[in-house]
Amino acid sequence: MSTFLRTVSRAIARPSARAFSSTPSNSLARLTVIGNLGATPELKPTSTGREMIKYTVAARGRQGPDGPQTSWFNIVSFSEEGRFRDYMLSLPKGTLVCVEGDVATGSYTTEDGSKKSFLNVVQRNLEVLRRPQEEGQNHESQE
Repeated sequence: MSTFLRTVSRAIARPSARAFSSTPSNSLARLTVIGNLGATPELKPTSTGREMIKYTVAARGRQGPDGPQTSWFNIVSFSEEGRFRDYMLSLPKGTLVCVEGDVATGSYTTEDGSKKSFLNVVQRNLEVLRRPQEEGQNHESQE
């Protein structure tokens, strides 16, 4: 048996000294959404004065009794000023995107005193899968 195989077989056979952690884990909910932009992303200020990009993504789900079910996801991005932020703000409605992010939940009280909760996805990564075809492009390709 070669030295490499002996080393690998020992590493596999030897259980790790510790397969758990005694430190508390940080709660983390990560989500990947593939869907179409519901509108062009918008730049909004936060209550602390920081700017964020807000947009929605519509993802088609399973077929229900009334047709396909669409789920809407609120996405926020804290991208710094620069080319990527400008690129994000230029994406048109209907662009097919893949968004990876962390789930953030919260609640607030409305003016009438009722309590509402919300779920946002804080974007970590955005990948454009397909831009919508412009009307002129669509007609030219059919001719």
